[in-house]
Amino acid sequence: MPTRAFNHVAVSVTDIESAMRWYRDVIQMTLLVEPREITTYEKEQEKYDPHLATLVRTIFGPRLGKFKICHMRSANGVGIELFEFIEPAAVSRQEEENNFEYWKTGYFHIALTEPNIEEIADKIALSGGKRRTDIMELVPKLAPIPIALF
Repeated sequence: MPTRAFNHVAVSVTDIESAMRWYRDVIQMTLLVEPREITTYEKEQEKYDPHLATLVRTIFGPRLGKFKICHMRSANGVGIELFEFIEPAAVSRQEEENNFEYWKTGYFHIALTEPNIEEIADKIALSGGKRRTDIMELVPKLAPIPIALF
């Protein structure tokens, strides 16, 4: 059976401008669509699209009022879609002392293919990433791929 192409992952953030700059400047993703506000309120004519409002309310439910969205792409074509929910507001898990709750479902890491793992690991740490491991090899005898977890 043929494999399917992976298009993108959606990530909810509390500050879309900062997240966009981080993915662009640190991870070197390409910005495809600048952050844009979308509303489900008809009275906000300049940001309202009836078809889009129906679509996002179908996906997110009737509580959704406004959000910002941004599209980016990696060098191998995999995309990331950043969402900053405004109404209701996004809530950060970063303030929690231990926010690495891998046993809970959802996004808990990103993986990069990078020839200079030391350099990108340092860049991520300097930009605020919490380094959880030293650089190590993933299955050394089968696939000597260096990794670092943040």
